Amino acid sequence: MFAQREYRFVLTAGVLSWVGDYLAKAAVTLLVYRETESVALSAAAFAISYLPWLVGGPLLATIAERHPHRAVMVTCDLIRMVLLLVIAVPGMPTPLVLVLLFTATLANPPSQAARSALLPRILTGDRLVVGISINASVGQAAQVVGYLAGAAIAAASPVIALLVTSATYAVSATLIRLGVVARPTEMQAVHRSHLLRETGEGFRIVFGQPVLRAIAILVFSAMLFSIIPEGLAAAWAGQHADDMDKGLAQAIIMAAGPVGYILGGLIVGRLVAPARRIALMRPLAVLAPLLLVPTLLDPSPLVVALLAAGCGFAVAGLLPTANGLFVQALPDGYRARAFGVMASGMQVIQGLAVLVTGLLAQRFSIPLVVGLWSSAGVLLMTIAALSWPSQARVDAAIEAASGADAPDPAPAPPAPRPGSSDRPADQPVDSPGEGQQDAQERHRNTVSAPDRSQAGT
Repeated sequence: MFAQREYRFVLTAGVLSWVGDYLAKAAVTLLVYRETESVALSAAAFAISYLPWLVGGPLLATIAERHPHRAVMVTCDLIRMVLLLVIAVPGMPTPLVLVLLFTATLANPPSQAARSALLPRILTGDRLVVGISINASVGQAAQVVGYLAGAAIAAASPVIALLVTSATYAVSATLIRLGVVARPTEMQAVHRSHLLRETGEGFRIVFGQPVLRAIAILVFSAMLFSIIPEGLAAAWAGQHADDMDKGLAQAIIMAAGPVGYILGGLIVGRLVAPARRIALMRPLAVLAPLLLVPTLLDPSPLVVALLAAGCGFAVAGLLPTANGLFVQALPDGYRARAFGVMASGMQVIQGLAVLVTGLLAQRFSIPLVVGLWSSAGVLLMTIAALSWPSQARVDAAIEAASGADAPDPAPAPPAPRPGSSDRPADQPVDSPGEGQQDAQERHRNTVSAPDRSQAGT
């Protein structure tokens, strides 16, 4: 994996962007609270980063589909860099800070959609699944590091924290520009239409194709319950901490899910063979909510954390494999839009799950709510597992996507000059023609690789 030069650059830039995102959340939240002493406004500063996904995630991802992915990622990083510098100006009015923060976070959906669409053009076969698993695990670690570093730096000076955040975006943009091959967009001219119509096509291809729909249902169902311990951790610690310090109880419950996810992604993604990972998807889907059912017994916060870690482990075992199948079953030119649909749906579902269980916990005990909610999750995941399409149908969907909308053949490259050596496969180029030729070669490799039947399905 890490022998792939482009992947190293994309992963490193992604880590910097993720850490920057969470640094900004911690810094702006504290900055707003210090300026206003309002818990509601500081909470709004934290929550506002989710709004772009809710109000326009699929639309913004469609914009990313229209343009070369490298250019989209660099532009989004530069926009966030500049806006965070403006927010760092001392004495900035709080309403303007919130507006600028919302504007900066509008760059998140197209940037993440472009990164998601770029990954299958860099990695093929089982490397794609492993790459998705690494990204997911590293993203969880970046969340922890970003929050801790943001809180620590912002406690001394929110302005310095914002300047550090701006610097992470600047370095990320530089790495993408220097280390990623310049490729033309996969969306062909024949597919261009009205922006809203193109966005609608993203929904149509996700929910209209049976295999993609099955994967979407499985992923969305997992989001319904895996976020609950983290979302209710503060109230759970306040009501059921027993002899443990409430702050410590909240911390271990909130951190347990990400830690379990990191371990699951690394262990399942690295040590389990591709065919076995696919076979484990459905058992892990049922196991994830099942592990939270014992919360009905009102265990201690430490036991709750262990159960949440187990749930995170199971979800990490199934999501990268499901995402890998999803990406490979998508025709060229639809990946960024489909990512926008999936990412927006996951954000909405997680928010609604925490909101609904929080409202229920106002009337009933938290262990009862989480236990029954997870029991319903077991039933839901069992239905999703039993309705999973056959392997032949999955294979057919991937093969159909591989052959659909293939780019037109590029003209033959000129013969090499005498004494010249071929360019290494991982050397970045700035020529669109050469980048397109590389993309076509990877497309052929993806379809004809000997391990296609195991690695890609």
